[in-house]
Amino acid sequence: MPRIHLKPGRERSLARRHPWVFSGAIDHVEGNPGPGEVVEVRTSQGGFAAWAGYSPDSQIRARVWDWHERTRVDQAFIAARVARAVELRKFLVEPGAQAAIRLANGEADGLPGVVIDRFADTLVLQLTSAAAWCWREAITHAALEATGLERAFERSDADVLALEGLAPRVAVLAGPEPAAPFTIEEAGLAFQVDPRTGHKTGFYLDQRDNRALLRDLAEGREVLDCFCYSGGFAVNALAAGAAHVTAIDSSGEAIAAARRHIRMNELPEARADLIEADVFQQLRRFRDQGRRFDIIVLDPPKFAPTAAHVERAARAYKDINLWALRLLRPGGLLFTFSCSGGVPRELFQKIVAGAAVDAQADARILHHMGAAADHPVALAFPEGDYLKGLLCQTV
Repeated sequence: MPRIHLKPGRERSLARRHPWVFSGAIDHVEGNPGPGEVVEVRTSQGGFAAWAGYSPDSQIRARVWDWHERTRVDQAFIAARVARAVELRKFLVEPGAQAAIRLANGEADGLPGVVIDRFADTLVLQLTSAAAWCWREAITHAALEATGLERAFERSDADVLALEGLAPRVAVLAGPEPAAPFTIEEAGLAFQVDPRTGHKTGFYLDQRDNRALLRDLAEGREVLDCFCYSGGFAVNALAAGAAHVTAIDSSGEAIAAARRHIRMNELPEARADLIEADVFQQLRRFRDQGRRFDIIVLDPPKFAPTAAHVERAARAYKDINLWALRLLRPGGLLFTFSCSGGVPRELFQKIVAGAAVDAQADARILHHMGAAADHPVALAFPEGDYLKGLLCQTV
């Protein structure tokens, strides 16, 4: 068994159950482990620390599978981990033919680099670590076994793959190729998902609870949904009885999907304007036109995929929040989000606070938001808390 030997003092994070071993923490490697191979991690004193999957091309040189020396990471281990992840979520979403739920969420489920989403009768896997790639067949088989489904599709094409030295992979894993698109249901609303071309694994399941919160607040109000993608927030606002909804996205395909979802749910198209435009420019146009809104949703793409992009991302987040705050009526609500792992919660709040100062807007936080409960975050792994949100109100 290949071994990683840590430098003195570098075992402390592992002792606190943080699941990553960075290249700078390693003194030397015993043996010649290949990508994804299971390695034994040893402290500088020679004591056992963890079992991990090796990634020779990544700064995260190893990702922990387990902390117990007697454990053996094999197909039975993978099957048990996947089955446990599925079992722990049975209380979260009502089962049904069109159910949609995240079944495995990476490190929080003891499955480093493994995401498994269920959309109706199809499982979509996203594998973003060498450790996960090494166990692709075992993970797929275990997920099918745990759910009783027959179809699995892989959408491993996230940008982070380049940091792992892996090439994008989009392919059928089991069963027939998914019909595109197919329908899922969330809180009584229908949406279409295409796992081959949609964002992430096909749909933003992580925003489920936040869409429901907007639905509780949107009745009778004028809503602006920025970076609307396929209209998740916009559709929920219309379903709540919003007076009017304006949705913006730079993608024509996204705007077409949003319009399709409004029609599928038999919602009033006359109360919706769907605009294909750059959000930053469109917010300025609304300022020039004197437009005002009661609720604004800012759910932009990932501005800072890594810590190296934080400074540039901070400017972008401040810009859109500044313009949004200027467009809110007194008493208006701002749903503002960051899905950038490199931007921690405290920094995001400071950015929004700075935007409020520049916008000369008095605002207060009503609610802190995050990913839905099927996207758990391990207490020892704060990096997993990627989706940050603030519900703010102007006064």
